Amino acid sequence: MGINHAAISGPKEAVIGRREDGALALSPIDQILVGRFACREFCNAPVPRQTIEQILRVARFAPSGANIQPWHVYVLAGAAKDRVSTALLDAHQNSRDEHISEYKYYASDLPDLYLKRRQEFGRLFYGSLGIAQIDLDARSRQTAKNYTFFGAPVGLIVTIDRRLEVGSWLDLGMFVQNVMLAAAGRGLQSCPQETFAKYHRILRRLLSIPDEQMVVCGISIGKAKAEGRETLMPRADIDEFATFQGFEL
Repeated sequence: MGINHAAISGPKEAVIGRREDGALALSPIDQILVGRFACREFCNAPVPRQTIEQILRVARFAPSGANIQPWHVYVLAGAAKDRVSTALLDAHQNSRDEHISEYKYYASDLPDLYLKRRQEFGRLFYGSLGIAQIDLDARSRQTAKNYTFFGAPVGLIVTIDRRLEVGSWLDLGMFVQNVMLAAAGRGLQSCPQETFAKYHRILRRLLSIPDEQMVVCGISIGKAKAEGRETLMPRADIDEFATFQGFEL
């Protein structure tokens, strides 16, 4: 879902920047980048296979070291997606403690800067849903929505060959971003979901995923139920993460 110049106001002006004449400096790709958000409520409008094929054909041009293209995608819709959702919901409700991801997403001891950002995410995200952070049952019910792909008509399960090194995970991240941007360019939204990795044993059985592939994440794709939503999460300004040297202007 793109956004036009007039739709941006307030804090996003500082995020995007302005041209010398005072107008917002938005290129078409800027609009897609800024308009993308992690959608957690999709409508039931179908997405044709052809559209997903187009998205993946574009996304495959993500850069990768030595062009090894270290990604594999299982594309789910209809009854196939429902079977996965049913199995994962059952596991989440009845046996979640028996499942664990094959990789660690977060460091065990997050440095203060990143810990504060993670805590801020929790406050903003659960606060926007009216869920107290100490309400574990409500948080569990919200987590369960992941396994229905938040109502999206299409779900992807993304894997990587476990024999590869960390550099290939960098390549995979660029591919996943390409998928989400290509979807946004077609008026769709998406949500990347690491939580699917927890249930890799179930997914491996249902999708015939070979042993050498590690489940990394899922991606929900569809039309957002609420149009024109602004991003909820703040982003650090560039002076917090960029160091410039050697520029004369």
